[in-house]
Amino acid sequence: MNAAGRGHRPRKRFGQNFLRDPNYIRRIVAAIAPGSGDHCLEIGPGDGALTLPLAEAAGRLDCMEIDRDLAQRLETRFAGWENVRIYRRDILKFDLAELGENADELRVVGNLPYNISTPVLFRLLKMSHSITDMTIMLQREVVERMTAAPGNRNYGRLSVMLAYYCAAERLFPVPPEAFRPIPKVHSAVVRLVPHRQRPMQAADEDFFATVVRTSFGQRRKTLRNSLKSLAAAEVLERLPVDLAARPEQLGLADYVHISDAIAADKEK
Repeated sequence: MNAAGRGHRPRKRFGQNFLRDPNYIRRIVAAIAPGSGDHCLEIGPGDGALTLPLAEAAGRLDCMEIDRDLAQRLETRFAGWENVRIYRRDILKFDLAELGENADELRVVGNLPYNISTPVLFRLLKMSHSITDMTIMLQREVVERMTAAPGNRNYGRLSVMLAYYCAAERLFPVPPEAFRPIPKVHSAVVRLVPHRQRPMQAADEDFFATVVRTSFGQRRKTLRNSLKSLAAAEVLERLPVDLAARPEQLGLADYVHISDAIAADKEK
């Protein structure tokens, strides 16, 4: 989580808005409730306001900071801490296996920059088998999409993909005034807990992701029209769903069934 950095000018290209309100820092730490046996990964620690309480409570803390200046400050500040490691890396290009032993039960914490929040989320979902939980702060509208149910106007590709990999719980909002500089958007904290046993298992997860992405690519189209690029008309007619429905009307199970049916036909 980014916290207001002394002498550091926030950089727009990194989407930096530093959390400065101590009340919300305490609330976030309380929501995480780090313990001595926990291995935490903080994405975008900024000046380390949240990093300090995490380091004091967690058994091990790895921090991923793309801003070279902030990373150097953190390295200096936590130079004497044996349980803290600072990585000057981009999470979008990082393999969690590089964290070494016991990197398969990570507790992820992060204030995800608004401009790359969705790519980072999908990156983390791909590595969810190594993650115990994620407590992250994002733009409020993104959290609303993450936690939306079928039929809701915010329901979309992100909602379906998250439901496949995780259970999502919206924790609390964070107002713009809690940041510096003050952003033009509201934020919210959400907890994601990866499924150890998925409610639905797609036969081909990559193709499942393609089906979901294609379905929501043109939301106003019916499934019959949006999926015609993936399968012939006769194959679509055999799908166990109403092809006249729009993508936001279907749940996770529907998309897994669609994906499996089309994939099975392609293998014939």
